[in-house]
Amino acid sequence: MLVLACGLWLSGCTSVGPTRSDASGASPAPERRTVQLGLALGGGAARGFAHVGVIQVLEEAGLQPSHVTGTSAGSLVAALYASGKSGSELTRLAESMQEAEITDWMLPILNRGALRGEALAKYVNTQVGGKNLEQMKIPLGIVATDLRTGEAITFRRGNTGAAVRASSAVPAVFQPVRIGGNEYVDGGLVAPVPVRQARDMGANFVIAVDISSDPEGNPSGDTFQILMQTFAIMGKSINTLALKDADFVVRPALSGVKSADFGARRRSIDAGRAAMLAQLPRLKERLAAFEAGR
Repeated sequence: MLVLACGLWLSGCTSVGPTRSDASGASPAPERRTVQLGLALGGGAARGFAHVGVIQVLEEAGLQPSHVTGTSAGSLVAALYASGKSGSELTRLAESMQEAEITDWMLPILNRGALRGEALAKYVNTQVGGKNLEQMKIPLGIVATDLRTGEAITFRRGNTGAAVRASSAVPAVFQPVRIGGNEYVDGGLVAPVPVRQARDMGANFVIAVDISSDPEGNPSGDTFQILMQTFAIMGKSINTLALKDADFVVRPALSGVKSADFGARRRSIDAGRAAMLAQLPRLKERLAAFEAGR
């Protein structure tokens, strides 16, 4: 009996082997992946209203980002969105926003900038209900440039308004922002669209919204337009590299919309919406393929 029992046990063991393909010879189906969707909103001054249109369409499609990052104008929209505002609420804010609410002109001090940026910080903190970065409904990263080292810094904790103010501090227009003993300026200098920063936060599929403008001939004599032209020239090559790391890129058609044109906000929102609607079927296909492990 003992020998018989051992024999049966051994025969059972020999029937267990490595997993093989089925009779058709097909390999096992790849394991499904869970999408951690990142939304990276780029800089572009007044062209940033286009981000609102993109968010509207994603929301209507039921696509909720798990992480949001923003640079410059994108940092403002990212902060408001991450705080819990819906696409329709963002639209109402955009349409009612007065330029005077976010600007505080002063005589330049040692040529460090004519705008303090305190009005922008106050506006942001009011709209997010005083929430710090770490208290947002969607994990949020605000990107600025360390003025001393030239490195990109992602703020994830602390005062939201101060972080957006730093991310938006265009050199020679806004004064550099001092946080924790260091000075910071516009994040667009090093991360025009913060794709890598979204990945660093945990996103495994990143939608990048690029609202940058190509250089458009000789700018007017306006100092701000000259600066924006300089940013466009500098950011073009940086963007080319950054966007290669994105899984999906949305580029609203904003030709002719100047960086200082706050009057074109409705046109910008519509452009963002149209661009995202046009690409939504392809985005859904890409997301389905990613989830299926293809």
